[in-house]
Parts: sequence; structure tokens; C-alpha cells
Amino acid sequence: MFFKLVIVILVSLAAAEDLNFTYNGFLSANLSLDGVAQFTSNGLLKLTNDTGLGHAFYPNPVTFKNSSNAIAFSFSTTFVFAIRSRLGPFLGGDGIAFVIAPTRGLPGGFQNQYLGVFNETNNGNATNHIFAVELDAVQNPEFGDINNNHVGIDINDLHSVNSSPAGYHALNNGGFRNLTLNSGQPMQVWVEYDGIQKQINVTLGPINVDKPHTPLLSLKNDLSTVLHTTMYVGFSSAASALVTSHYVLGWSFEMNGQAPELVLSQLPKLPRIGRKKISNFLTVGVPVMSVSLVLLAISSLIYAIRRKKKFAELLEDWELEYRPQRFKYKELYIATKGFREKELLGSGGFGKVYKGILPSSKTEIAVKRVSHESRQGMKEFVAEIISIGRLRHRNLVPLLGYCRRKGELLLVYDYMPNGSLDKYLYDQPVVTLNWRQRFIVIKGVASGCFYLHEEWEQVVVHRDVKASNILLDSEFNARLGDFGLARLYDHGKDPKTTRIVGTLGYLAPENARLGRATTHTDVFSFGAFLLEVACGRRPIQTQGQYLDVVLVDLVFSCWKRSNILEAIDLNLGSEFVAEEVELVLKLGLLCSHSEPSARPSMRQVVHYLEGDIPLPELSSLGLSSGGGLKFAHREGFDDSAMSYPSSMGKEMSYVPESALLSGGR
Repeated sequence: MFFKLVIVILVSLAAAEDLNFTYNGFLSANLSLDGVAQFTSNGLLKLTNDTGLGHAFYPNPVTFKNSSNAIAFSFSTTFVFAIRSRLGPFLGGDGIAFVIAPTRGLPGGFQNQYLGVFNETNNGNATNHIFAVELDAVQNPEFGDINNNHVGIDINDLHSVNSSPAGYHALNNGGFRNLTLNSGQPMQVWVEYDGIQKQINVTLGPINVDKPHTPLLSLKNDLSTVLHTTMYVGFSSAASALVTSHYVLGWSFEMNGQAPELVLSQLPKLPRIGRKKISNFLTVGVPVMSVSLVLLAISSLIYAIRRKKKFAELLEDWELEYRPQRFKYKELYIATKGFREKELLGSGGFGKVYKGILPSSKTEIAVKRVSHESRQGMKEFVAEIISIGRLRHRNLVPLLGYCRRKGELLLVYDYMPNGSLDKYLYDQPVVTLNWRQRFIVIKGVASGCFYLHEEWEQVVVHRDVKASNILLDSEFNARLGDFGLARLYDHGKDPKTTRIVGTLGYLAPENARLGRATTHTDVFSFGAFLLEVACGRRPIQTQGQYLDVVLVDLVFSCWKRSNILEAIDLNLGSEFVAEEVELVLKLGLLCSHSEPSARPSMRQVVHYLEGDIPLPELSSLGLSSGGGLKFAHREGFDDSAMSYPSSMGKEMSYVPESALLSGGR
């Protein structure tokens, strides 16, 4: 057994090939450089030339494992670096990183806060297979940086798995002493990995002291899953606008052993800022900068006065009375990754909605950004704040808060992971809802509407109840959202006349004639919603260039033939409760009555759906195979009310019932 163990160890050491190299300066070094990286005439490795990014890698691949599934070998490296700015000490950035990567050059790496290692797309991907030690002189909140002067261990991500303020533990219990990375002074770093103990140690110290006994960072982490069989070792750096150069003065590396000591006396000297440049700066630069600062101060003062005057009434009376939690714009900007198109959930007439994750709580949110082009933007924003900000019901989308900044209007909601209901109903959906799920959704929306109409302190008329405004949570429970058109009035009062708004197919005829939205008009919209959920069709669906299928007429024709179930969604197959489907279809017809007084209230609707009271016979309400019922799909619409997109400008035509039932699903 002992001899087998010896053989395994010898094979492992042989596979690693005991690679080691030492550069006491880089005059004769054969490294692979890209970006702005270069060797200076005296042997410095200069990774950045005031701005830009640069990479420098050992040219040959290094064997870190015997095979893809093997354990990573031990390794050790040490190097001396300096961060120096032409503007003087303590002004440089962004930083430098020692990197072990699958390829040389790190293609796609961004400069500034990404240090030339990652970019905004691949940062955090486990497929990166990158190990790095960052020496970072800038604090980036998006990466969770602890301060603007720290050392961190990064694995596939600039969110460091372990980090510490830059400094070292002095010998002989001298305590912890801070170091400033961008001081312009050379410092030495030791990075060591024990493949058996799975231990990573990172040590930092001034160039004029011995290696501290206590590491700055110590982390238990198995790099076997991070490192490939062969990898490349080297450096990456990026400079900001502060004209900074990042230097490496010397470097040594060894597999399965301690990296050779650098001969500090042989290391090349860092460049000095010449007297002529200092003199020019004092005689020309200082006066120019002084004048510039005075002009900047004046401009800033003027800007601040104008801004204060412009936004003096930023917190309005309605915000004091109704405001929920107010978010900072920066927090929402970070949460949505700068409102990237990739995070866009949808857009409509009132703005765009983005998915986000709050950086502090990791809560998933949806941020509605009201369009700048909308002339009614502030009015709609106020309506949603007032109406939904204090509403609390399990079937309403909760409003978490809002934000106003520079004229931007943003609403923050709970994120609904399953999106809107309409995508599960129309246009041959990839995923459909079974009848049990649909019936639960219907009862949930009915309960939410009942709360709005009767259970809250004021009457809330939603004015846009439809499938696309019903959102589904993780358990496919229904949440009624989008209160941009909502109107409030006191119980027992008559609502005021408003302009006609809403969606054709859901608009009640009296709304079109009188411009008056009431609870009856919401019931009419709910009736159209019932039919579209049960039938899997839109209330008005185009067939051909001049042909519109009106869903309420289709269902009514089936009812006249005593076969109302013929109208149901074919995607349901035979898996449904016939009595429940029939109830929903008949209730949809009842809610679509042209006379508002003939429609049930939402209280009655809830009782019908729960089976507390029986649904009245439709024939007793004017529906009969001879007389029929006057439905309101076009009644009362004048030209102004018809000025909506899609099929609203077409003449209504009818088709045989057989055609209605055979197409358009």
C-alpha cells in the first residue's frame, strides 16, 4: 500500500512537470502581451499606459491536474507590483489582478471596474473557470466591494469570495498595519494553494519587510472544479480616467513547491516624474486648474440653484397622504442592471416593465417605468400610487413602492414569475392551464374585483380587467394588476364622466356613450374575461381581412342550440368539470348584458362561482332561442371611441356558426 501511495505521488509530481520560473525584471522575458501592456527599456512590465487595459501571461500552458476529474496540484507564486498615477500618490485606479485562466489574453474583458478580466455578460458565470486575486483601488458597490483599497479572492466572479482591506500583520505581534495600494510604492504579494488541504493563502507586505507569517486572506476552497487540466497564468489590469500605470517589477512561480525568492536588489526601478514636468505643472497646470475649478464651482452653483427651483415641489401633497415605501433611483438602476433590454418583461401604452433584484434583500421585483412620451404620465402615476398603494388583497399585485427622479416615474411591484395570463390562452401556447387552474384564476380575479368594488373604503373601478392584466405568481394564483386607468369615488356617490379608455371587446356600451366608468362596466369587462378564459379566445378575434369573430356571439349561438360546451377551449380536452364550465360560460353571457342593471354585482358573481346561490335561468333574463339577448360588443361606439388599434377600424362581419367553432384557436 505504501509503495502504491508513493507511485501516485510521483506520477502526480511528474504530471505537473515541476514547472517553475523566476523573473527578476523582464528584460529578457518571453511573455504573451496584449492590450496596452509593454516592457519598458529598463525591464519593467507595464500593464497599462495611463489608460486602457493590458494582459501579460506566461506563454505556455501550465498543467494543474492529471485529468479533468483529478485533484488540482499545489502551486505558489510571488510578485512585486506598483500602481502609480501621473496626478500623484493615492489618485490611481482601478487595480491589478493575478489570474489563472483557460486562455491567454482574456478576450472580452472590460476595463475600469472589470479589471480586464470579465465583462457585464460573463461576470459570475461558472463556465469562466477563472481564479484571480484582485488588488483593487476602487470601490464598486455592484460587486459588493468592502472599500476602495482592498485585496480579494475571485472565483469566476468579481464578487470576491473573501476580501480584506489592504495591509499586513507585522512580525513579533506588531499588529495589523494598513497599506495603500495606489500609493505609488512597490509591494510584494504571495499567493499559495495547498492542493491536499484545499487551502488558499494570500499575503501582502511592503517590499522592505520579510514575508509576514500570518496571511492577509485565508480560504478553504477546492480549486479542482475551477481549474482545467491545463491553464495559463499571468496578470490583468485596467486603468480609469486618472492616467494610471500598473507595473509588475518581478515574478516567480512554482508547481508543487514554494515559489523562488525574488532578488529585490535586481528589480528594475520605477520611473520618476521629472522636474521639468513638475515645474510645468506648477507654472501652467496649477493656474489653469484653479481657473477651471472656479468656473466649475460657479457652474455647479448655477446648476444647483436651477435644480432646486425646478424640483422644489418634488414631494407633493398626495405623496404625503398616500406614499408607500420610496426607493432610491440608484437602487432600482442596479436592480435592473441599468434597465437593460435583456431585463425587459413587457411594454404597453403606459410604459415598460423590467425585472430586477434588489441588491440589499435579493428580492425579485418588477419595475414599471412610465413612458416619457406619455402626456398623461404623471396623472397615471398618481392614479396608481393613490389607488393601489393602500390596497391589500391576496388577488391584487402588491405595490412595494415608487421612485421619482428627473421627471422619471417608476413603480415597484412584487415580481410575478409566471407572467400574464394571456400567454397561456392564445396563439397555440407552449404551456396551457388545465380547467382546475383556470377556475381558481377566475375565482381569484372575482374576489379581487369584489374587494375593489365593495370591501375597500372607496369604490375602485379598475376600467381594464382583461387576461393580459392578470398576473400569475409562482403557484399560478391570479393577481389583478395595472391600475393606470383606475378611478375612485365614495360609496353611494355617482362617478364622474371621463374620457373613454379601455380595450375594445371589454368596453361596456354605456361607457362608450356616456364616458362614465362604474362597477357595472367592470362587470362587463369581467364577463368578457370569463369567456376568454373558458374558450381560449380573445373577445374580438380577426379571421381574414374584414371578418371579426365576436366571442360573446359565438357562446350565445352555442347556448341557443343547447350545446354551450361546444364553445370551450379545445386545449382542455376532456379534462374539465362540465358543470363548472357551463356555469362560467353562462355567467359570462349574463355579465355581458347590454343593460347595466341586468348584470350581476361582483358580490353576486363571487356567490355564483362558490356555489352559494344558483345562477338564474338565462331565459328569465331575456335570453331565449327565439328572442336572444342584445349583447354590447359594438353598441354605443362612435367614431372617437373606435379610434383604437388592431381591428377597431374595420366593419363588423359575421360568419356561420360552424366556421366560428372550427378556427381561430
